[in-house]
Amino acid sequence: MNWNQIEGNWKQLKGKAKEQWGKLTDDQLDVIAGKRDQLAGKIQEQYGYTKERTEEELDAWAKHHQAYNDMKHKS
Repeated sequence: MNWNQIEGNWKQLKGKAKEQWGKLTDDQLDVIAGKRDQLAGKIQEQYGYTKERTEEELDAWAKHHQAYNDMKHKS
């Protein structure tokens, strides 16, 4: 999924983000509203990750959800 799709589907994906990054609160995820830069900043802040590690995790997370979305639409 590209980030425009993630942002557009944030209400559905917010729970998946919470599963992935459990230290983020519901309130933080509501404010983030799918915005990649804000999500990256909160992940770095809460987990102490480098910018590079955060970007790798975000890329992997988005790819995972793209693959899931592709499978769902093929069924």
